[in-house]
Amino acid sequence: MNTRFLQQISLVSLAAAIATFGSFKAQAQATATPTNTQLSNKAADLYLWAQVPEQTTPAPLQQPIQDPTTPAPFQQPIQDPTTPAPVVSPGRATRGGPSYIGIGGNLGIAGETTLSEGSFAVISKLGLTNNLSVRPTALIGDNAVFLVPVTLDFPVESVTQTGETQISAAPYLGGGVAISTGDDSNVGFLLSGGVDVPIANQLTANAGVNVSFLDDTNIGLLLGVGYNF
Repeated sequence: MNTRFLQQISLVSLAAAIATFGSFKAQAQATATPTNTQLSNKAADLYLWAQVPEQTTPAPLQQPIQDPTTPAPFQQPIQDPTTPAPVVSPGRATRGGPSYIGIGGNLGIAGETTLSEGSFAVISKLGLTNNLSVRPTALIGDNAVFLVPVTLDFPVESVTQTGETQISAAPYLGGGVAISTGDDSNVGFLLSGGVDVPIANQLTANAGVNVSFLDDTNIGLLLGVGYNF
């Protein structure tokens, strides 16, 4: 009886052991073998990870080291736009043409000074503003006479065939002082008028009439050529 009982117990134990081993093997296979869904999810995660760029930390900006012995570059001063430009600039060009200096001759018409006689002349025009000029002139004969008129320019413009505007003549009119030297030296009022005509890129022809009121009225006709500057 005892032997049979032991055999029954052995059979039950063996069946339980076989059942336990089978269950453990099934669980191990389920854990070790991923499903298709798990494989797809892992592949997608791996693809997304490969697409993310590597985050790199930029290097800090370094200022160039300046040699203290190297002079700083020159900088033009910033001009205040509210500051007016200089109005008077001696020697500038006017609307009647550039400034010039030259020579000529004076033909006397009336009077008793060098202005009323034939004489050698040194002529000039110095632009002051866009409209005004001073025209110092020296007449050299038996005695010298100096003429210093301030004149207003009136340019006469013309249009060329190419459409460019150029000055064909520049009449002027003004007044100033006349200074005579010698025994009859005197200072008097001067009226001056004439015309400047450009004849080349660097040359201007001048013709003018000067009337001075010294001891008496003196009139002279001045002709000359000036070099532009």
